[in-house]
Amino acid sequence: MESPLTTLITDSKRYLKCYHHYLKHSTNQQTMQEFTNNLLPDIMTKTVNGKSNLNVIGVGSGSDLVSQTQGLDYIRFNWNKMTAEEFEEQWKEKKRTDKADLIHMFQVLYYVKDLGATISFFQSLLNKNGQLLITLSAGNIGVVKMRNAYKNQLGTTEVNRSTGDIRRFLDSKGVSYQSYDLPTQIDITKCFIEGDKEGEMMIDFLTQVLDFSKTASPELKAGVMEFLRCPEFSVESNGKVLMNANYELIVLEQLP
Repeated sequence: MESPLTTLITDSKRYLKCYHHYLKHSTNQQTMQEFTNNLLPDIMTKTVNGKSNLNVIGVGSGSDLVSQTQGLDYIRFNWNKMTAEEFEEQWKEKKRTDKADLIHMFQVLYYVKDLGATISFFQSLLNKNGQLLITLSAGNIGVVKMRNAYKNQLGTTEVNRSTGDIRRFLDSKGVSYQSYDLPTQIDITKCFIEGDKEGEMMIDFLTQVLDFSKTASPELKAGVMEFLRCPEFSVESNGKVLMNANYELIVLEQLP
């Protein structure tokens, strides 16, 4: 039976607003900054060793983000506004054979149609000693488990991706990889304040349901809120409810 609720991604403007409030109340940006400064240089040592130029493919980088980053004047960019599937189709149509030293896919694999095929394609583009870096929500966090528990009611079956899905695919193919935890928290206190607009938008993002607070049944709302506040996933401190929202980095190298 299909869910009567509407998936958040059908309203792009609302989605972006909800995502903005999610970021505002999470340590996501701090986590990624620490990753860039402390972990990434060590991971990339083999990739950059002895090279004066690197060919990098950024999937989901965004021209706005790059335009706000200083010190990139010496880098040449070629922008492609398309989905990962469209990029793959175009690449194959043009019969391109060039390779990449680094491919990063940060938080972009939630909505691809075929997760395994997408990963395999981009891994095939790696140069010798090249690396494919993927970040996604960790498979053991509360949000992922909540969406799995209520997937039929929420209608989130296709968008509830996590690194657990990536691990299962790679393990089934016997593909080796490295993984790194990226600890992250989100303050969901406002989600429990009736009528709070920011809280409602965060709940929309967490459930991936449009206007969840207004359209979900009382039973579903109570179950979701209880799940998010569960001590297994959240801690309450100084009047705040802080939920584990960890990400995980998966690193793949060129296939043998």
